[in-house]
Amino acid sequence: MTSTAAQQFTGRAARAARATRRGRRPGRRRERAWAYLMVAPMTIGLGVFYLWPIAQTFYYSFTSSGPFGGHTWTGTDNYKALADDPTVGQAVVNTLVYTGIQLVGVPLAILLAALLNQQNLRGRSVYRVIFFLPAVTMPVAMAMLWRWMYDGNYGLVNYLLSTVGIQGPHWASDPAYAPYALAAIGIWMSLGYNMVIFLAGLQGIPAEYYEAARMDGAGPVRTFLRITVPLLTPSIFFVTVLTLINSLQMFDLAYMMMSTPNAPAGNGNPALPKVRSIPYLFFQKSFVEHDIGFGAAVAFVLVGFIVLMTFIQFRLQKKWVHYA
Repeated sequence: MTSTAAQQFTGRAARAARATRRGRRPGRRRERAWAYLMVAPMTIGLGVFYLWPIAQTFYYSFTSSGPFGGHTWTGTDNYKALADDPTVGQAVVNTLVYTGIQLVGVPLAILLAALLNQQNLRGRSVYRVIFFLPAVTMPVAMAMLWRWMYDGNYGLVNYLLSTVGIQGPHWASDPAYAPYALAAIGIWMSLGYNMVIFLAGLQGIPAEYYEAARMDGAGPVRTFLRITVPLLTPSIFFVTVLTLINSLQMFDLAYMMMSTPNAPAGNGNPALPKVRSIPYLFFQKSFVEHDIGFGAAVAFVLVGFIVLMTFIQFRLQKKWVHYA
């Protein structure tokens, strides 16, 4: 009797479980349908505005466009032309130099964040807003402002230099100074955003570590190097990757600083060969010279650089990034 009752109970439990599963299936399907509906706008937008243009540009890099439209398959001719074009090599060098100078802004942002993180500093909020303003201002407006400041005849920079007896150059048109003048603008514009990231990282470091360091007799410099910097490496890694990607895509600053009234694309500026970046070369080949295929190949050179730099950063992070 006991065995029969157990079998009957097991059978009823199995039938109830099957009925429950059958009853839940429509509910699960509705949940999946709602989930797909919610992610559909983002998925469609990603496909239409990002993935499809990337695929289309990749196809165009193997074609040659005619003067009245249309594309002819040319294979790898555009990529072979890249290797033979000296302007491509110079653009790659210019982009790498600009990116390397931009990385100088990372330690500057760390020092600035450490100073503004002090509790006894008066007007901390005002200073934070002032330093963050360039990050929320249009790059075109910043470029126009600095163009006036860099003017060799009546610019503010040369005026300040003249007060101490120094005659400043034409910063935006002298090939010897234009790359560094442009990089200084980029550092200034990214300093506030990087500072906010580092401020968030600094405020996440437990105060007990600093108290223990003070009890052990560690000074401010030793505390900064032994506690602050190691525990801030996740934020440093994030800012470094972001700085590399943004620097490799630099275009608007170079375009606005190099453009002249008679040559908006910058062809009349003697400093253009020294500041022409890969994105600038893509713009010039695609939209000024109307060589769509060559421009598309230049774009994928830029994509390759971004992927390579990001891959190297993620491979090296295990050796220097420390998580608390």
